[in-house]
Amino acid sequence: MSDWEKASTARVLPPARPRKLAKVPFVELADGRVQGVVSSGSDIGRVYVSSVAASTYEFSCSTNNNRPCGGARGMFCNHILALINESTLQYGAERVARYLRVEVAEPTAQAISQTMSATRPSQGDSAAAASVFSQFLRHLAYLEFEPSTAPVPELQWFPPTRAVV
Repeated sequence: MSDWEKASTARVLPPARPRKLAKVPFVELADGRVQGVVSSGSDIGRVYVSSVAASTYEFSCSTNNNRPCGGARGMFCNHILALINESTLQYGAERVARYLRVEVAEPTAQAISQTMSATRPSQGDSAAAASVFSQFLRHLAYLEFEPSTAPVPELQWFPPTRAVV
């Protein structure tokens, strides 16, 4: 075993490229989906919870209070396209294509979106939206903590790596 495999810390991979968090503040590859939170283009107080499932490309998009997205009528809305674009910036296009099981010659956000759209995926249930939004809010709560080296109950498996000044 290598030293990092023996260590009790998890490696954190840096983003593939820097991204702006204003439009898509939260994106992750989890639960067999690319999922995240996308800001509304028209209302600063509204966000959308969007996701695309691996293999089937079943998609869902709804507001944070479970109202359906008006743009997701039988095809990917702009929120889902923004989510896919930002996920490729965060994780790299190759990793996103592999995770979603999209066969493309040259992985880019546009190629991934077009290949998935060509299969005419169905609109899925937005049941996962509540857990995705809850996860996003939990991540936001960490911004309110004072800097400390004491363990945070949810993140206690991350060791403190530096002193707080």
